[in-house]
Amino acid sequence: MGTTQLESVPEPKYWHLKTVLSDALDQDFAVGEVLPNERELAARFGVARATLRQALEQLELEGRLQRRRGVGTTVAPPRVGVAVGSAQQGWPGEGADGWEAVDAVETVPAAAVLGVLGTAADEPVHTVRRTRVTQGQAVAAELLYVPAASVPGLSAIDAPAGPARARAVMRELQRLPLEGQDRSVELGSARADDAKELDRLPGAPVLLVTTRYFTAAGTAAVSVATYRADTCRLTFGDSGVEITETRAAS
Repeated sequence: MGTTQLESVPEPKYWHLKTVLSDALDQDFAVGEVLPNERELAARFGVARATLRQALEQLELEGRLQRRRGVGTTVAPPRVGVAVGSAQQGWPGEGADGWEAVDAVETVPAAAVLGVLGTAADEPVHTVRRTRVTQGQAVAAELLYVPAASVPGLSAIDAPAGPARARAVMRELQRLPLEGQDRSVELGSARADDAKELDRLPGAPVLLVTTRYFTAAGTAAVSVATYRADTCRLTFGDSGVEITETRAAS
C-alpha cells in the first residue's frame, strides 16, 4: 500500500480516503488478508484516526471489508446478490424461508414492541428466536413476538422447549388467515447480544427490520430482525423495499 498524503480535496476527506483504500484493496491485498492496524494506516495516509474509521466503516457497509472479533479487519470476498424477501406474503416459518428456529420462551417485550402488538404488559407473549445462516456464518438474528391470544391452541406438553417449541408456536400462528403485513427498515448499531450472535463488534452497523403481521382481528405477531449490514443491502423496486443478502461468489 502506498503512502499517498491527502491534502486539500473538494470532497470530504474520509470519502476520498475510502476511494484510495478501495483501489488499494483491489491492487495490493488478497481476499481474507488482514489489514494493518488503524495507527499504521492513519500514519501512512496522513489522516486522523477518526477520519480513517469513517472510511473503514463506509467500506464495511459496502461489503468490501469485514471486521471480525479477535481477528481484525479483513478483505471481504467478491459478492453477488441473493434474494431474501419476495413480493409474496406469508407467515414466518412457511416453506423454506432460510431461517433456523432456536427456541421460544414467554417474555415481556420492550414497551415499543408492546405498543406495536397492542398488548398490555401483563399479557403473555411468546418470543421465538431464529437465526439465518449462510455458508456456515450467521448473517441475521430474529425475535418473533407472538401474543398468547394469537395461538390459543398451543400446548406446552407437545413441545416444552427449544427449537421444537419455536416451531410449534409458528405452526399455530400459520393456522390464522393472514390479511397482510407491513415492514420498516432502519440502520442501527449492534447491541452486545446481537454482536455476539452475529460475530460482530458491539456498535457495528446493522439493518433493523420490523415486520408486523396482521389478521382481520388486528396485529397477530411482530418480527424484529437484525441483519449484518456488511452482508445485506436494500433494494427499492416496484414491489417496495427488498432485502438482499450478499454471499461470496463461487
